[in-house]
Amino acid sequence: MQARLASRFDTIRALPITSKATATPLVPAVSRALALLERLAGAREPMTLARLAGELALPKSSVHGLCNTLVSFGYLRRQPDGAFLIGPRVMGLAEAFVSGTDVAQEFNALWADSGSAPEETVVLSVLSGTEALYVAVRKSARPLGLAFNVGMRLPAYLSGSGKAMLAWLPEAEVRRRFAAGLGTRLTRKGPRDLDALRKELALTRRRGYSLDDEGVREGVYSFGAPVFGASGEVVAAISVCINKAMLGADRGARHRDAALGVAAELSRRIGGDARAARRLEEAAA
Repeated sequence: MQARLASRFDTIRALPITSKATATPLVPAVSRALALLERLAGAREPMTLARLAGELALPKSSVHGLCNTLVSFGYLRRQPDGAFLIGPRVMGLAEAFVSGTDVAQEFNALWADSGSAPEETVVLSVLSGTEALYVAVRKSARPLGLAFNVGMRLPAYLSGSGKAMLAWLPEAEVRRRFAAGLGTRLTRKGPRDLDALRKELALTRRRGYSLDDEGVREGVYSFGAPVFGASGEVVAAISVCINKAMLGADRGARHRDAALGVAAELSRRIGGDARAARRLEEAAA
């Protein structure tokens, strides 16, 4: 639960608290409270008052007052041993930010307009550094063995939607993002180094869609497809996630086509580049 709360708070961590262009003066108490929340969210573990004060370089009395205030509003939780955790109120802020993005709104509207539920679980994600951040989910009634939730983060080089977004980045940008290597492994599958990832991304660009063959969870297979913005850039990605045992004789071709079709329609709905959307449809043909 704590990891999920922290990951949801991460979706709003990048929001600026000032404008450098206008040199808006900051309110010191608000700045310190946000710095405290960001530090806890980044730690992904309980932190004592003394540790927080030390890492923030603030007097312990000031941090004590900040923590008490944030606890009273539900943005922090205090453990029996006195250490602090991110509280449940941050989930509302993160979900409000995510639901306000155009691509997430259009994804949800797509299913409302169609009046039908997807055959398999369909997720929408955006690229956040080296991770795929899940901003919308339409779940299938079929058991998958992996629960996708809004605010969830996975390594982009392992997930189907993540690889669909990375494939359209300039190679220099991919190298920059993964200069420290591919550290996280969730199963025994998936690319093990940058060269292997580059080869997989090149194949993804050529065929127009990505694959996750049990890189995120054993038994889970997914097809990913990019969502294009107005200038032809990739702004998000769709993935259709299925139980690998259900691929069938066509090796999941209908699920691949579903991912490409949803991505093409979503690209059109947000005013995406028409030629890019057509390429997705041609890849499904």
